[in-house]
Amino acid sequence: MASTYTNPEYPYRRSPDQDAAAPVHHPVIIVGGGPAGLAAAMDLALQGIKTVVLDDNNTVSVGSRAICIAKRTLEICDRYGCARPMIDKGVIWKHGRVYFGEEQIYEFDLLPEQHHKIPAFINLQQYYFEEYMVDRCRQMPLIDLRWLHKVTEVTSSADRATIVVETREGPYRLSCDYLLVADGANSPIRESLGLESKGQVFEDRFLIADIVMEADFPAERRFWFDAPFHPDQSTLLHKQADNVWRIDFQLGWDADPDEEKKIENIRPRVEAMLGKERKWELEWASVYTFRCRKMDSFIHQRVVFMGDAAHQVSPFGARGANGALQGVENLCWKLAAILDGRAPPALLATYDTERQHGARENILHSTRATDFMTPKNAATRLFRDTVLDLARDYPFARSLVNSGRLSTPCTYDDTPLNTADQADFDPRMRPGAACQDAPITGAGGQQEWLLQRLGNRFVLLLYGTLPASAGQQLEAALARLKREGNRTDVLWILPQGQQGSKDNEVVDSEGVLAQRYDLRPGSAYLIRPDQHVCARWRTLDADAVVAAAHRALGQDLAEEQAA
Repeated sequence: MASTYTNPEYPYRRSPDQDAAAPVHHPVIIVGGGPAGLAAAMDLALQGIKTVVLDDNNTVSVGSRAICIAKRTLEICDRYGCARPMIDKGVIWKHGRVYFGEEQIYEFDLLPEQHHKIPAFINLQQYYFEEYMVDRCRQMPLIDLRWLHKVTEVTSSADRATIVVETREGPYRLSCDYLLVADGANSPIRESLGLESKGQVFEDRFLIADIVMEADFPAERRFWFDAPFHPDQSTLLHKQADNVWRIDFQLGWDADPDEEKKIENIRPRVEAMLGKERKWELEWASVYTFRCRKMDSFIHQRVVFMGDAAHQVSPFGARGANGALQGVENLCWKLAAILDGRAPPALLATYDTERQHGARENILHSTRATDFMTPKNAATRLFRDTVLDLARDYPFARSLVNSGRLSTPCTYDDTPLNTADQADFDPRMRPGAACQDAPITGAGGQQEWLLQRLGNRFVLLLYGTLPASAGQQLEAALARLKREGNRTDVLWILPQGQQGSKDNEVVDSEGVLAQRYDLRPGSAYLIRPDQHVCARWRTLDADAVVAAAHRALGQDLAEEQAA
């Protein structure tokens, strides 16, 4: 088999905690050094929270695994400081084609508009994704990465979690205010606590074949229903870094996973697709079964579950790792605010309510895609094939074709942290929505992007200028929030043609920001630390800003609990 990547080996190091007579206490301990665990460590470090990350292995992912990294995930990683190597190494794409048999029935463009810093998607093997995250974690002194430290026992109570950690030098104990668990879909910790992840296992199997070859196929997503080279089954083709190509072959429920992974059985499938004359080598193969499931609650006293440990979806639609990082970003600003005493413990419950919504949304899309790709009876097969036939000529039918609805940012519509709109705004950027990026020009004339100015704290976006009296009231309101420990920065957005003179003044140099946020003079947005909108106004009211910030920090929830 070919090999384009050598897994790094991270050293085991003895921690001073192992020599302590009593369990050493930490604010946050993270179990699992995969994408969710590493992201949580970086997010919390940027907000001043120390973490210990425990992983029972000493390397990154073996095999390409999750390869489709969405725009929102890259924007999150850009805030963490590790997106650039991912984009530089990954294969950038936004175009896709869908086939029925030999014929292309339609194509799509995931990001047709201009003025975006981050591409719609990149394809990058998970081992690179994790390696670049580890590299960034090692630059952050608030993160204590411990490889070959395996958690074997967890005890949770109302005020702390206690764990036993096994190493080559024997066990030791730790305690923490919060234990974040990202130990995978089969989560040993979840099982040890008697908790379940409930859902559906779909009776179908798919083969992943990563092959190394030089080919001039464009960097795009190609999906076949009833592929001519793989009759009655679906096939997916993606290009990855290092001239590695991902092919997913639908196998059917009766397929033997061990047999299907053998090169003598993979070769005929690939040759039927690419032709016997094309040269290629197999790098990695895996057989997977669709699973869509989640926990009833992601929080168990002081233990919080993230990523696949909390929820799992089928691979089509790229909603697993991408959904996991959206969940991490949702969790960590809340946890930091609680640990710093800036928000009540009741705020943590909104991680569960908001990300349960996100998990249900991902599972719904994943389930629908699976049902469409793998019809279970003659009636559903007839419906699917009829839709595919119509999609050749009729745009309405293309909206019904489902080869995996690709990951998009989750909007938290029903969260108690939102302040209801009081005016006629474009609904796309309503409270709960993830912020869209836009080009801006700084006070010194430097070209920037809006999302670079957001994150880690609350930000109030103001478009245009305020009357002097309103400006004084706003200063008093912001001073009050600062005294409470809840810093809220103001970012003044000046229209095209104007020039900023202060560090917190930027120019909407292309007019894109005003268009995307439906801004008029005096409009204002309050942005959460995870770059989601929590309130907006056509005319700013300083008291309303304070009330919205309190609401977004869960103070209303605390008062409800006290009552």
